[in-house]
Amino acid sequence: MKTTSEERCCIARGATLLSAPATCAILSISGPFTASDDMATIKPTIDHKKLDRVVADARRAQDQREQGYRERALKMYPWICGRCAREFTRANLSELTVHHRNHDHDYNPPDGSNWELLCVYCHDNEHSRYIDHTGADAAKSEDAPAAATGNPFANLKDMLQRKSGA
Repeated sequence: MKTTSEERCCIARGATLLSAPATCAILSISGPFTASDDMATIKPTIDHKKLDRVVADARRAQDQREQGYRERALKMYPWICGRCAREFTRANLSELTVHHRNHDHDYNPPDGSNWELLCVYCHDNEHSRYIDHTGADAAKSEDAPAAATGNPFANLKDMLQRKSGA
């Protein structure tokens, strides 16, 4: 069986690689390891503290993701676009977005009354319609640049006369 350079690196650090490089940090071999040792006779020991930390971190990240309004809306509503009725599965769920009906992204009531699920195309269309209706545009909403006060050609006539006269 051939080993990759990543697997050799893990083995050289005293770890046993079972199926993926991520397991390298969790499993370790006990006792001194030399290149002449038979890999079949060495039994890995599991570092339970590291494994518990990894699982706890994964669960904490999952809980934080579930706190977001997108995840709450996906649990609350069917995975169907509210405008074009396109249905979504886990394979294309990234194309389903949460639209805030009142366009206030900070207003996220627990009952989801300010949300609707829209596909990316309908969501873009909805925001375009909102901009057209209100007349608000990101480029226009910023302060207008100040008018130029200098004239780069102010002394051009004098400079040309000096050049032709000299």
